[in-house]
Amino acid sequence: MRILIVDDDESFRNALRSAFLRRGYEVSLAAAPAEVDAGLREGAPDYAVVDLRMPGGSGLDVVRKLRTLPRAPQVVVLTGYGTIGTAVEAMRLGASNYLNKPADADEIEAALQGKRPPPMDDVPSLDRQEWEYLNRILADCNGNISEAARRLKMHRRTLQRKLQKHPPKI
Repeated sequence: MRILIVDDDESFRNALRSAFLRRGYEVSLAAAPAEVDAGLREGAPDYAVVDLRMPGGSGLDVVRKLRTLPRAPQVVVLTGYGTIGTAVEAMRLGASNYLNKPADADEIEAALQGKRPPPMDDVPSLDRQEWEYLNRILADCNGNISEAARRLKMHRRTLQRKLQKHPPKI
């Protein structure tokens, strides 16, 4: 069994590689969507684990690419910014499952083999989704509050107040 792991977090990617090697999988790694072609040259994977949000592209682009293979792999999409919309889009594009990070190798393997339905009991609240979205935009702006507020079409002080709150419960 061959598995392709696409994630920009090097330590997480290497931990998954070690876990799946111990389970008898052949493992190919990619740190970004642009590196997926190199992983595919080693052989078509039976399974793929794809991070949704990476520099240089989206995991959804990787899912699209994998679905065009003659024998498309089972794909699990991982994300730290889980929303219902992205889960629906990933499933529509052909992902077999969608997991929120942190996910361990046991959860991922079960999801790849269809032994676990998508988790619906841990859907984040709207307040939590807003808080995560604001933090993601701020990260995209390298911590520049003024630039993030411009992108969000929001007053800078309003953004600061929203970000100073503790993360809402899920």
